[in-house]
Amino acid sequence: MYISLHNKPASATRMGRRGGRVSATVVTLGFVSLLTDVSTEMVTAALPLFVTVGLGLSPLAFGVIDSIYQAATAAARIAGGYVADRFQRPKAVAVTGYGLGMISKILLLLVSTVGGLSAAIGADRIGKGIRTGPRDSLIANASSPDTLGRSFGVHRALDTAGALLGPVVTFYLLLAAPENFDMLFVVSACIAALGVLLLVSRVSPDRQRAESATAAVRLSAIGRVMVANAGIRRLLLAAGLLSLMTVSDAFVYLTLLDRGLVPTELFPLLFVATSGIYLFTAIPVGRLADRWSRTGIFLVGHMLVIGVYVLSATTASVVAACGALAMLGLYYAATDGVLPAATSTLVPSIWRATAISALQTVVALGRSAAALTFGVLWVSAGPSTSMWIYAIGMAVAVVIVIPFLARNSRHDRAERS
Repeated sequence: MYISLHNKPASATRMGRRGGRVSATVVTLGFVSLLTDVSTEMVTAALPLFVTVGLGLSPLAFGVIDSIYQAATAAARIAGGYVADRFQRPKAVAVTGYGLGMISKILLLLVSTVGGLSAAIGADRIGKGIRTGPRDSLIANASSPDTLGRSFGVHRALDTAGALLGPVVTFYLLLAAPENFDMLFVVSACIAALGVLLLVSRVSPDRQRAESATAAVRLSAIGRVMVANAGIRRLLLAAGLLSLMTVSDAFVYLTLLDRGLVPTELFPLLFVATSGIYLFTAIPVGRLADRWSRTGIFLVGHMLVIGVYVLSATTASVVAACGALAMLGLYYAATDGVLPAATSTLVPSIWRATAISALQTVVALGRSAAALTFGVLWVSAGPSTSMWIYAIGMAVAVVIVIPFLARNSRHDRAERS
């Protein structure tokens, strides 16, 4: 059965007539993500320091743990996206993912070992994987094609506000009650529950008006169409290759710590600095992507990562270290919301969750491999040398993917003209 690739939901058409305003659904989903990120970052901001300093484990151990988390997220992404599309229930699947994140905070109250901690945080990452594709599908379905970058920028700005606030809340809670981690976990679980309640009560189920035979599409059919879609193939290849050269933020922060540029007590605030830059640049960068080129902005974001690696490896200046953090925040503004926006224009709306999840799965798997490989390099060659290796690798990857992303950029401009 033929389905037009230019299928636009009614909500998108209505938004276009209102002058491209961001819809209430997008804003509500942004606040859901804000609350969830406050909850999550309360727990995870100090995790790298806890593993390497508190538990005395090596950066390689942290690389293995981070790799497992990334892989768990990747495995869940494609499942969440497919189930959302298969049964046309993106909201229900998103609620499941957010609910699992809430439950993981409760589980933290019951664990006392590294294995239990890893299992609880792994459950949180699986929840994130399940909800991401369906949530981004809801955002795309509530947006017009001309405002996709802006809509994702608004959502990511609110999402990042939560990532910024989480470590701050943790800082003050532990300042008021030092080492009272049970209190921290209870507050985190309550905030996550508020996010789930907001999603359940304020976001309408967004089932597509498709005939039953189309709605019951099989994964094999989706796979065939996606493989036949040259734009998706090029984006998968480019995103996958670039992600192989993208190390975890935590390794950047640990490198700065290792070089003596950051006091140990200020380590959690590095997350705040990066999130703050992301918060203030996500919307303008998203609007620029809509006007210029989404894939072009995505590529520029990875060029900034090269600068992050070089500064982390060479700088002896606190000011230059701040520049590295600023570029890292801009990288997220140029990639995190821009990639699903670029993907959304390439497939029918009823398959968006699966397509977005497929791209994000490739990225998560690439970053999983990068985390493990970088951990090995750190132990064998040291952090500065490892950063230089990844800077060169990213530069090579950027050169390789330019022709693929350039073709998608031309297609994107043609679609909007």
